Amino acid sequence: MQVTYTTNDIPLQTRRQYWQEVVSKTYYSLDLRFPSTRDFNARLGAWSMGPLSVSRNIANGLLYKRHERHLLNEREESFLITVPELAEIRFEQDGKVVHCRPGAFLIERSHLPYEFSHREPTALWCLKIPSAVLRARINRPERLATLQFDASRSVGALFVDTLRLSGERIEEMDETARAMMGKHLIELLAMAIESDDRVLTGHSSSVRNGHLLRCEQFIRARLDDMRLTPQMVADGCGISLRYLHQIFEGEGLTVCAYIRNQRLSMCDALLRDASCRKSISEIAYQWGFADQAQFSRNYRGRFGCTPSEARATSRAANA
Repeated sequence: MQVTYTTNDIPLQTRRQYWQEVVSKTYYSLDLRFPSTRDFNARLGAWSMGPLSVSRNIANGLLYKRHERHLLNEREESFLITVPELAEIRFEQDGKVVHCRPGAFLIERSHLPYEFSHREPTALWCLKIPSAVLRARINRPERLATLQFDASRSVGALFVDTLRLSGERIEEMDETARAMMGKHLIELLAMAIESDDRVLTGHSSSVRNGHLLRCEQFIRARLDDMRLTPQMVADGCGISLRYLHQIFEGEGLTVCAYIRNQRLSMCDALLRDASCRKSISEIAYQWGFADQAQFSRNYRGRFGCTPSEARATSRAANA
């Protein structure tokens, strides 16, 4: 689905209220503060790519504020990847302030209050990713909030170029192609993030985090293999089984729990993919669950609903 909003035909006296509603509908509940001048102009185009949503927002100077009260009735967390094109943007969340200029992109978290602003007219590309979808590819994405990444070269530039190109070609794609394009965008985003040295420095040494990253990549590449075990991971990554368990214990979970959670996230992404025609049992089997009853119990424990309820909710939302 693709929609376009513009203030061109909206009377000046109702223009700001109209844009407040547009922004809240496209992203999530926010308060907007407008420039002191009476004249305000903005344009926003938005479209979906499977579970992802992409938008291009062109507007005069604005201040966006997300307060605690905006979070009360929202269950699903999401992450916004924001790419400024024309002017610097200021972002503040969790006590951190970031000034992001064109040539970079930053990551915002929906489930924490924040303040986002730009003084000058600007054009923004935004990629909104449900938390479950991003977690299926990147472990603990919340640690990336307020970080900005280079979009001027290498994989970061390729990610942003692909994001822009998707907007130019979206009308030519059918639903299946859009969903596939969304998967490519997530993969490019993950590659851009993982190539940044800061991702390797977290709670412990960079060497340990480097081993963690390699183990995570090894696991993700073999999630569909029901024979996948901690010993196989340790052997494949050239470390001892004991050290493997220590690495994951440092992240607050076991190796088996990580494998299970990754498989559940992949199943969840397919269940919520409107273009997926596989049965629930086929999805579970594809991602390493041989026992359907066990899969349903694990899924409900992780996401708070049954697989069939998740699929029904997603289909109703896309109807």
